[in-house]
Amino acid sequence: MTTPRSKKQPAPRVQTDGIAELAQGGLDDDLRLENQVCFPLYAASRLIMQLYKPHLDKLPLTYPQYLVMMVLWSKDALSVKDIGETLHLDSATLTQVLGNLAKAELITRERTKGDARTVINSLTAKGRAMKKQARRVPKGMACEFEGRIGEVAALRPQLQMLVALLADRLKHAER
Repeated sequence: MTTPRSKKQPAPRVQTDGIAELAQGGLDDDLRLENQVCFPLYAASRLIMQLYKPHLDKLPLTYPQYLVMMVLWSKDALSVKDIGETLHLDSATLTQVLGNLAKAELITRERTKGDARTVINSLTAKGRAMKKQARRVPKGMACEFEGRIGEVAALRPQLQMLVALLADRLKHAER
């Protein structure tokens, strides 16, 4: 005597820190845009850069150039490697940004005597003077959030944790 086969039931949905995951199968749910963590981060990043653009056009700087200048305003005379580690940018991307800043006479780039592969990037007088104008950018961006800057700023610790987690993961993946 044979018993009827039981039908395989789909795996139950499991919630993990607000991210819908499936224990088994259900690949279609994994591919839904609204179930992705990466998409809202990507979209927010793009939209924030669009909001920055009119503020940075007054300097004039691109967003990556602005990031480099903020790093150098905090600590001048840094190597490409040091800036790249701070901004999580590869040297190829950073070299182009630094080259454009040098062409605009905002920084100088000098190879060290001890190791010709190391390039030190330093602010020029023009680059240091730009800091005064750049102080308007954060204030302008605060206005862009229409009274919700506190809510947005509250995300910073979580985003910093995420960046650290991802950077560490990639660091270990390279080994």
